[in-house]
Amino acid sequence: MTAKIIEDPTLREREFVFRDRQHAGSLLAAKLRENTKKGNLILLALPAGGVPVGYAVAKELGIPMDVMVVRKVQIPWNTEAGFGAVTWDNEIVLNEPLIAQLGPTRKDVEDSTSKTRSIIKDKLKKFRGDKPMPDLKGKTVVLVDDGLASGFTMLAAAKSASKSKPKKIIAAVPTGSIGAIKLLSSEVDEIVCLNIRTGPLFAVADAYKNWYDLTDEEVIKILENAEKI
Repeated sequence: MTAKIIEDPTLREREFVFRDRQHAGSLLAAKLRENTKKGNLILLALPAGGVPVGYAVAKELGIPMDVMVVRKVQIPWNTEAGFGAVTWDNEIVLNEPLIAQLGPTRKDVEDSTSKTRSIIKDKLKKFRGDKPMPDLKGKTVVLVDDGLASGFTMLAAAKSASKSKPKKIIAAVPTGSIGAIKLLSSEVDEIVCLNIRTGPLFAVADAYKNWYDLTDEEVIKILENAEKI
């Protein structure tokens, strides 16, 4: 599989192109509307930052939205960065080249992964309660996050979604690194990324004028609103 890449060429290499996540979601919805058939779509947002983006997309396109809990495995001495990701159903994807470069012990990796599982369990309870995951079989699944840095979180989400045999998987993000897009291209059918950047350094936040970390309470409120779509 080699994904079809859809971008906005006018946003290539640019920084601070979105006012906030809601603005980015609105632009992403317009691009998806141009390129995606509406029938049998379901949107799964990755918390936390993907939830407001996903809500804007789902609201404008009038499609159902749910949440898929995925979390990066944090580097023990730099919790802002990660060397892989874990999903709600324990799909684990590790960045082995980065692990080799950084040199954590296997115990470090196992401890960080175990800690991530515990956090995911807590987030699942907060964001989903007893609500089962939606049936994805035969559907076009749109996975939404606020950006792709390394791409491993979205990669884990795609691997998890593919287990349910959807018709098609689309990774949709406002911004992403070219490295992350290459990583994902063999795991999804399409990648919609408005703002692709190819420089040696990449931060998702650099695409946004107004950027902040969402609280769990903010995520829960958005998910409650999404149920009314």
